[in-house]
Amino acid sequence: MPADLHCHSKISDGSTEVDELVFIAGKRGIDTISVTDHDTLSGSDRAAVFGEKFGVRIIKGTEISCYDNKNKKSVHLLCYMPCARERLATMMRSTTRSRKQAIQLSIKKVMDAYPIPYDMILRRSAGSSNIYKQHIMKALMDAGYTDEMFGSVFRKLFDPRFGIAKASIEYPDVFDALRIAKESGGVVILAHPNVYNNYDIIPELIEKGIDGIEISYPRARDDDNEVLGKICDEHGLIKTGGTDFHGCNCNTPKPVGTCVTADEEVEKIIALAEKRKAEYPSAIS
Repeated sequence: MPADLHCHSKISDGSTEVDELVFIAGKRGIDTISVTDHDTLSGSDRAAVFGEKFGVRIIKGTEISCYDNKNKKSVHLLCYMPCARERLATMMRSTTRSRKQAIQLSIKKVMDAYPIPYDMILRRSAGSSNIYKQHIMKALMDAGYTDEMFGSVFRKLFDPRFGIAKASIEYPDVFDALRIAKESGGVVILAHPNVYNNYDIIPELIEKGIDGIEISYPRARDDDNEVLGKICDEHGLIKTGGTDFHGCNCNTPKPVGTCVTADEEVEKIIALAEKRKAEYPSAIS
């Protein structure tokens, strides 16, 4: 049965409530999902409650925002089923604090360029663990300044090269994040390598013990499934697929289940997580 292991809810930068997301997955015949909100496990914890209600298996997870200091690129790691969560949570809380500080600077610059009240942005982030760029853009859309989420206004404000409202967030080093996530008992997967052009870091991630690679995702290269799949086969890595679902907070429609993970790969994740959990008998998953 299909498994979508990369979904975001309103707890981070998605537009869909957790219960709605789980319900939709069930109705679409997706029997397993992972709510991988950015730098928090809250979404997947909440999803587990609704999973029982709607008959959808929940693989607990999160998407960890990291940085490749050598190549000066963002990197995202998906971490599934961590059982000893305290150090992982501490690392992610640090990112959350930095994101909060950075977004406040961004908001001041946005409000200078586009007259909107701060509360208008705050209302659109209600229920989220933070304010994200998508919340700012939704406020600007509702104020009539733009009719699209990621168009010319977004680029004017947040383009990493020339955006007038860009602000730096301090992310953990990707190899530190990988180590901490594995020490938490989690199964760690490199997310969407094409999104941040992370192909050059794959050999070192494999050397450092990455558990798998997301090979099926909407913004994948045409040859990702074949090329990345071959790398996974050669190194005994888990191959995952996920929609990177954000509801309407994306460029093109991508309903839950657009990209999925094969059953045998899901079982590999569960088996590896259970093996690691045995090393943390007192941990709470």
